[in-house]
Amino acid sequence: MSDGVHRLPVRVYYEDTDAAGIVYHTAYLRFAERGRTEFLRVCGFDHRSLCAQAGGNFVVRNMEIDFASAAHLDDELVVETRIVSVAGASARMEQVVKRDDERIAGLDVRLAFLTPLGRPARLPAEVRQVFLEQAFLEQQ
Repeated sequence: MSDGVHRLPVRVYYEDTDAAGIVYHTAYLRFAERGRTEFLRVCGFDHRSLCAQAGGNFVVRNMEIDFASAAHLDDELVVETRIVSVAGASARMEQVVKRDDERIAGLDVRLAFLTPLGRPARLPAEVRQVFLEQAFLEQQ
């Protein structure tokens, strides 16, 4: 991760495309999920340990996607992920899917931290601290 941005390379496989070889819109959700998961891992957290040690996990509360262009079979993409805001029980991430320098899709993702019973919980102190250290932060 550099400058607060995590970059995950993703190759477009046949399973990601429609009959015309264009990436089907739901594939971008999978790409973005992988980007968020690897972002957390680079920050020192994974979903399993968050649940076991912190008593909760992140879920997507809200997501907005802007499709700017199309990706195709065998394209090499990069999913860029960064934290842009942190609140008591939530965080907001921006994600961009790119092919070279071309923006393919942009995602604005609001994450909530929930207990196993589905109730909101404050972000664990160590997670909050790491998120607050990110370069693009706009604290709420």
